[in-house]
Amino acid sequence: MHAWTGRIIDIDLTADLVHGRKLSRDLALAFLGGRGLNSKVLFDRIAPGLDPLSPDNIYCIAPGPLSGTILGMTSRMEVSTLSPYSGILGDGNAGERFATIMKRARADQIIITGRAPRPCYLLVTPETAALHDATGLWGKGAWETTDLLLAKHGQKASVACIGQAGENLVRFASTIVDKYASAARGSGAVLGSKNVKAIVVVGNHAISLADPVTFKELAGLDREFFAKDEFQQNVASKYGSHHGMSDWRPGFRNYAKYLEPGEVPPELRPEAWKKYEIGRTGCGNCSVRCKNVYEIPDGPRKGEHGEALEYESIFCMGTNCGVCDPVAIMEMSNLGDIYGLDVIPLGNTMALAKDLFARGILTREQTGGLDLSWENIEDQVELVHLTALREGFGNILAEGMLSMAKILGPKAMQYCYHVKGLSRGPYPAGLFALAHATSTRGADHLRGRSWAYGENDPELYPKLQASGALHADMDDPVQAIILSERVCTLADSVGRCKGAVNSWANALPLAWKYPLFEGLARLLNAATGEVFTEASLLEAADRIYTLEKAFNARQGITSAHDSIPLNPDHHSPEEMERERARHRALLGRYYTLQGQDTQTGVPTEKRMQELGLAREGARLHDEGPYPEWTGPTLWPLAAYPHGGKRA
Repeated sequence: MHAWTGRIIDIDLTADLVHGRKLSRDLALAFLGGRGLNSKVLFDRIAPGLDPLSPDNIYCIAPGPLSGTILGMTSRMEVSTLSPYSGILGDGNAGERFATIMKRARADQIIITGRAPRPCYLLVTPETAALHDATGLWGKGAWETTDLLLAKHGQKASVACIGQAGENLVRFASTIVDKYASAARGSGAVLGSKNVKAIVVVGNHAISLADPVTFKELAGLDREFFAKDEFQQNVASKYGSHHGMSDWRPGFRNYAKYLEPGEVPPELRPEAWKKYEIGRTGCGNCSVRCKNVYEIPDGPRKGEHGEALEYESIFCMGTNCGVCDPVAIMEMSNLGDIYGLDVIPLGNTMALAKDLFARGILTREQTGGLDLSWENIEDQVELVHLTALREGFGNILAEGMLSMAKILGPKAMQYCYHVKGLSRGPYPAGLFALAHATSTRGADHLRGRSWAYGENDPELYPKLQASGALHADMDDPVQAIILSERVCTLADSVGRCKGAVNSWANALPLAWKYPLFEGLARLLNAATGEVFTEASLLEAADRIYTLEKAFNARQGITSAHDSIPLNPDHHSPEEMERERARHRALLGRYYTLQGQDTQTGVPTEKRMQELGLAREGARLHDEGPYPEWTGPTLWPLAAYPHGGKRA
């Protein structure tokens, strides 16, 4: 095979079996790689109603066919599992070097199931894959773990590992990749439940290309675009996702409002962060270099460096928690990387706790003496430590926003703005709410919507409209969401970055030259030697997304869960019902166009047959009906492990 390595590594920890098998051509063509391959494994091997923290859950990593090639921004991989945070499909997309080195270690996918009897880590090379003892690493943070494994296996290795949060089964613990990238949706807790501390890949195996001359030419055109595009150079390269603080309306105090550009505190605006910047960096072969390298100037972590402080860190742990101190935000971001915590649910859960505290729904007695008033930064930072170590009130917060609200009661649930357990805040019916509702991993900003109206492509988007490449009615949120979901699915499956500012040019290489999917098809043809067309790529995107919807349906998701969260302080009951009615009307049209049952939102058997998923469709419909989803299976709070080295 070209582009793909042709090798899948399958590990059964319970049986202590590690074996390699071939990636079939048919599977590669149907599901591409990355997210597509992983979603297929999850559907095939995870039973309905499974406890995500049980040994039978699956943890898998896959780069894409373009990962590790000379094409820019292709050092991306997908980490997928049944999420212990949401109880549905949970995947995270991470950068740094792991995807490239994994391909050079001759692996298209790593699949892990079972539970090891003692802490271990997996080492993958082009020749072998083996488990090694990790007892001495258990209890350590992700940064220290990474440094120790690089010292042992060489600085050219790449490390995906967990910190104390994963070991303690914090439900939104991440897999931390090369110290500064995060594969979210609770994958770290799944690794912890399996007694796996890390996965290390080492290799320099050349990636075969079918037509290297044409591929080099196309990759050069792509790189040239980013070198010349004014927005990429003056915004993405200079500020990265900090751009969002002045342009994306970050939430404030548990989404009590969204801050307009003039309302964002000056110390949190993009230019203000340059004060702490000591360099720029990027993932693997990226020329944009959207990530900042910073140094904390004072406080308890004075002199500590960090990388890739993203918009989500600033808004979720900052403004949405009422915190506008940049030093505290950098400190909490570093703690998230060290402990292995996903900063989005960490921030959202803390914001909900602070909101409930302000309303008197949560008391100081319940928090173990913590003062969670909006202005108290010190106790919020302390709560990060307590959450990762599952100590005190942190043990409840470690359950995540939805489960914490359930524990605290019906009044708390009113202010828990979630879709299928994840949150991006409350929005009126329309583009954002529809994107969050239809996302196959819960409310999310990178499943769809990001490219819908071209807000981050001031020059390219009008050209795409004029070329006729976009739907004539792209102002229709339903059409826009369907197209942008396809774009996101393909990017996640081939290994391409969607970009710091989520642009069409990032996610769809060469879209500026060969609108809209032809450029990606040409690259895949040159890389693999297979024949891809715009039509076959759209079919692959729909196949992957539909299978993910089917996976969630088997976990109990229906149209009732494709919901729209609304703030009860902003709407009367009558207004809320009108918004919900508008949302349901958009959903109905979406279901019709996507071949999903208009009453349940479940993919029809006919649609699955059309996409080459006849066997999966029969399984979905023959096994049902399924128990309704109510969130992940929860354990008694006393049953979780806790503790570890305090950062």
